[in-house]
This record gives sequence, structure tokens and C-alpha cells, in this order.
Amino acid sequence: MSTPTETAPLVDLQRLFVTIRRRKRLWLATALLGLIAGAAVAVVLPAPPTAVTKVIVVHQDDSPTDSGTLMRTDVAVLSTTNIAEGALKKLGSTESAEDFMKNYAGLGLTNNVMQITVKAKSDAEAVAQAKALADTFIADHVQRSQAAAAAQSKAILDQRKNAQDELTKVDQQISDETGKGRNANASTLEGLYGRRAALASQISDFDSRAQQAGIGSPQVAAGTQIVDAPRALPKAFLKTTATNAGIGFALGLAVGLAFAAVGAVSRDRPVLRREISTHLGASVLAQLPAKPRGPARLWRRSRAVSERQRVATTLVRAIKKDKPQVSLLELGAPKVAAALALDIAEELAADGKASVLDDLPGEDVRKLVTETKSEVAVVGAGDPAAEPDERRVGVGTVSPGTAWTDLEHLGKETVLVVKAGHANTLWLHTVARQLADQQIPIVGVVLVDPDPRDKSDGTLWDGLHTALRGRAKSAPAVHRVSVVEHEDRIDELAARIAERVAVVDPPTRRITPVRPVAPPPAKPPAPLPEPGKVSVPDHLDAPTKKFAPVKPPKRPTPFKRDHAEPTHKGELNAGLEPEKSAEVS
Repeated sequence: MSTPTETAPLVDLQRLFVTIRRRKRLWLATALLGLIAGAAVAVVLPAPPTAVTKVIVVHQDDSPTDSGTLMRTDVAVLSTTNIAEGALKKLGSTESAEDFMKNYAGLGLTNNVMQITVKAKSDAEAVAQAKALADTFIADHVQRSQAAAAAQSKAILDQRKNAQDELTKVDQQISDETGKGRNANASTLEGLYGRRAALASQISDFDSRAQQAGIGSPQVAAGTQIVDAPRALPKAFLKTTATNAGIGFALGLAVGLAFAAVGAVSRDRPVLRREISTHLGASVLAQLPAKPRGPARLWRRSRAVSERQRVATTLVRAIKKDKPQVSLLELGAPKVAAALALDIAEELAADGKASVLDDLPGEDVRKLVTETKSEVAVVGAGDPAAEPDERRVGVGTVSPGTAWTDLEHLGKETVLVVKAGHANTLWLHTVARQLADQQIPIVGVVLVDPDPRDKSDGTLWDGLHTALRGRAKSAPAVHRVSVVEHEDRIDELAARIAERVAVVDPPTRRITPVRPVAPPPAKPPAPLPEPGKVSVPDHLDAPTKKFAPVKPPKRPTPFKRDHAEPTHKGELNAGLEPEKSAEVS
């Protein structure tokens, strides 16, 4: 049974989420680091003394429909060197205007209320600077308003003067026209009188407007004032520290999650059961949680030991009836493999002699035996071979730098102990290919530290050649001669296979035994015919004629000289000789 092939997605969201969840130590550490850094900034770099004041600003052209443009203009005016220099002059300070402008800022609260915030070395200095800034801004605002009013008054007075000059000219024209007596033009006089009346009205209007403009904008001067006196803000150390710590925590968490996501996509380290089984070409037989860390060791140690012993029992059931030596090869979990091998040896020792072949670089099995005071014998790679009735469990590694040719001495079959997320896809393929080249079948995979929420299937359904990489090639080479030589044991092997299939074993073990078929006996070759009894047709040109050429007979011709020539020589046409002799006679 095989599942239909599906196109792999560009980004596997399930693997991405699992990897981010597995790397929670990274992003939790970055979040904690950001939290500590934010709190440290609040402690090491405390907020300077700050004073604040509020000013109500009345605009001459203010209207209810204003969207805040006038207030934004006032804030921009506050942040000018003219205002800064005026405030410094009031304070009698020699500080430069550019440096002073960096220590204060304006904020428009409404269309007519502006808040001024000033930072200084002390609270008193901050309050004084805020007061100076507010007074300077108010004076500048009123001065600009009065200057605009004076300019408007001057313009009105100029227009009044022009109207007065024109009125003088009109009066002169009326006087000249009236002096003509009876010769005066009535229509002209009527027009001049109308023009004089209009000019007189304009001059009167200009006089009133000039008087109002001369007064200025009293509502602007009276309304623009400080509504909230400058005061120093209280130092909220806890609030500032909490705010900075929260900001640092959020930034650290975001950076940690980003690093975890990028690493999950770029590093390509499988963590799901289905991915590991696919890349290694073997099914996942069991899984073990990671070694508990921190205080969790106190109440989870017994649980981890019981789960490891349960997995060891499962593996013993799978390999107990097979005579070939089985090895445990670790990839990222040497201590787990050593403990698992020791548990398997203890299970096998109940039925006979058993030992462990320790080929780990750190000799973890020997150290574990010393710590636990186990009675299981541990041998090295250079010790003598196992006795005929001794079951030996080899423990080795398939990490980078492994001597692949030495793995066959650890066992004819192997169980891989792989830590999830330890190796990338390329190295998993390398391990599977090297084991296949060494003709070491993979019985199954024990997954260490899997994701507890991983619900993917780690069983392969693509047949023997994929489910047990290398077993399909190695089984005939190892057992074919013995089966042919011991044909009387075929029934016994078939019974063992049936018994093994009936027992509930892992899926990869059910399809492993395949009864080899003995080749049929060769038939004896047929006897060759006696010479001279086989005739070859003339029209065939078989390859054997290249080695035994036969001259074909000549056909009779009407010429006389051809009748006397011999027709054929050889054993195949010996029957034609009597007829030739009769014709000659």
C-alpha cells in the first residue's frame, strides 16, 4: 500500500510552529533580556527633572471649523531660535539656543491650548525655563498680533488719504462748474455731487476702521495667557521602570520569535515524526521525552525511567527472537542510547547471558554502569567476540565523524536513537545511505525529545524496500546459502514466520521475514543427434555457418559442359551419388 505523492509546500506551517514552540528557551530568553534591559535603563538613566505649563492661545482669525492648523503653527513658532533666545535672555543664561531647543517641546492639546514641557538639571531650573518660555511666547504672539493690526491701520489710513485727495479734486471741479453760472451743465454737476457723496462716505468708513485697527486686537492680548502655572512633574520611578521594562520585553520577544522563525526555515532540521521516518527510511517504533531539567528532575525522574524501561521492553520483544546481533546507534542522544542499551541488556540477561558493547566516544555506558552499579557486563570494541549463547547489544554513534565501516561490528541490524531537531535533512539522508551501503537494516527509530503536540504518523507504508532500508538487499545475501543448503528447515522457518506475524509487533517487523524460494533443479541437456542425421535447409544462413561453411549445390544448366561437373560434396548430400553415377554411365 502506498500513499499518493503530494507536492511539498514552500513553508510547512506545522513544522514552523513546532520549531518555534521547541525553541521557546530562545525567545523567552530574549524577552527576559529585553525586560531586564528596559528596567536597567530606567535605573541607570533616570528621567531628568521636568516642568510643564499650559498656555491658552487666542487667534485673531480663529474659527470653529479650524482643524488645528493655527495651533500647529504656534507649536512650530515655539520651536524657533527667536523664542529660545528670548527665553534665555530673560533667564540670563549663556546657553546656546540650539542646545536649549533640544530640552523643551510644545504640544497642542486643543485648537487653543498648548502644553510646554521643559527638561533641566533641577526642578527649579525647569520651572523657571518653562515660565520664561511661556512669557516669551505670549509676548511674541501678542506682538505679532499688534503688528498685524498696525499694518492694517496704516493701510486703511493710506486708503483714506487717497479718498480725501480725490474728494478735494471733486470739490474743485464742482466749484469750477458752478462758476459758469447759466452755462453750467446740470448733468455734470449732478454726477460730481454723487461722486462727492460717495467719497465722503468712504472717508467716514475709513476713519472708523482706522480707529478700530489702531486700537489693535484687545481680545488677543487679553486672552493669550498662562492658564496652568509651571510646575515640576513628580518622579514616578516605578511607573517609568514598568513602562521601560514592558517595552523592552515586547521588543525582546519580537526579536526572539523572528530569530526562531528564520532559523526554522533556513536550518531545515526535521522535528516531526513523519519527516524523520521519511528521511531515514524507517518507521518510528517508540519515543522518549527529553531529560528533565531544573526542579522538574525531582518529580519527573521516576516517570522518565519507567518510560525508558517500557521502550526497552518493546525493543526486546522486537529483537529477542532474532539471532543476529542488534545495535543502538545514537544521533544527538548518547546518554539516552546508553541507558536504553543497558535496560535492553538487563531484559535479555533474564533469559541468558547478555552484555553491552560500548563504542560511544564518551564511554557513556561504562559511566552509567558505574553510577547505577549495574551487573551487566560492558565490553569495548577491542575485546573478544561474543560467545555463541551470549546476546550482545552494541552501542555506537552516527554523528559526523563516524567510522561507517566499523558499524557492522556492532550489529547486523540497528535501531536508531534520534533526537528530534538535532540533525538536518542532508545528514539524515547520509545516515540512511551509509547504513544501506553497509547492508545494515534499520529495525526502527526511537525518537527522543519529540514535540508533545505532534500528531503526525511516523510509520512508512511504501513497502519493504523503503520501510526497512537495506534489509531487502541484505536478507537474500545473508540467508540464501543457508536456506538452500538446509532445505529441511524451510518448514521450521515458515512456522516461525507465521508465529511472528501472529504476535503483535511493530509494523516494520511484520513484513520483514520473507521466505526465500529455492531455485528449481536444472534440467539435463538434451543428447546431440548422430552425425549425418541432421539436415540444414539451404535458405537459412545461421551463425554456425560461419564456423562450418557448406558449399551449396549447383542447379542443372542447359549447357553440356556443366553436366559433367560434380553437383555437391559432403555428408549432407551423400544420397545423390548413385543418381550421378547412373547418369554418367
